[in-house]
Amino acid sequence: MISLSALNDFTRIRHGFFTREGGVSQGLYASLNCGPGSSDGSEAVHENRRRAMAQLELPPEALMTLYQTHSTDVVVVTDPWEVEQPPTADAMVTDRPGLALGILTADCAPVLLADGKKGVVAAAHAGWKGALAGILDNTIAAMVDLGARKTGIVAAVGPCIGHRSYEVGPEFPAPFLAEDATNADFFAPARRNGHALFDLPGYLSRKLAKLGVHEVTRVPADTCRDEARFFSYRRATLRGEADYGRQLSVILLDK
Repeated sequence: MISLSALNDFTRIRHGFFTREGGVSQGLYASLNCGPGSSDGSEAVHENRRRAMAQLELPPEALMTLYQTHSTDVVVVTDPWEVEQPPTADAMVTDRPGLALGILTADCAPVLLADGKKGVVAAAHAGWKGALAGILDNTIAAMVDLGARKTGIVAAVGPCIGHRSYEVGPEFPAPFLAEDATNADFFAPARRNGHALFDLPGYLSRKLAKLGVHEVTRVPADTCRDEARFFSYRRATLRGEADYGRQLSVILLDK
């Protein structure tokens, strides 16, 4: 489990970016696959989620994850729900202690946010599509609605696909450049003619800053290149593998 000092400085908040290590799953899912949406065995996934929560000294039923669809939808969490019946959304916010907000990823970025003084936390699933459409905008707005202050929010961009691994086609940059011409900073030429390399964590970090978040920190990792520690959708796709595991990222307010 990876943690960042910027969030650890808040005494009431716990968080963790889990790797793929330390679970019971086998094969493509080895070993801490926490994604119920994968084709892994449900018993293994439940045990992996239990182990993750044990590291945070929480019962497994405290963990809530979503049915993620690269949307801009945000859920305000007031009570826990069943693993098998998650709401469809790509971010969660809460001011209720003891509710572990979990995001599942395998190249997209998990973004954990907190205003420690006001007692508001959030977790967002930020792939390129959701980020461009406004998932972070809506997450921060929902936090403010619960009493957070933009200037008091700390954001952490978790393990995701790195710049050197994220090759995109000729049509990809256009909507980013239409949003802001300075987004050209996040594209570099790829080896294939007309293709580019996209810096997802860099884009997310600047977007968070433009939204008024004064402190943004990142986990220095590339999920596609670091097979020992992370699952990766792109790596699995390039290899023609049938499926892939999902790593878990969690934030919560202490009771």
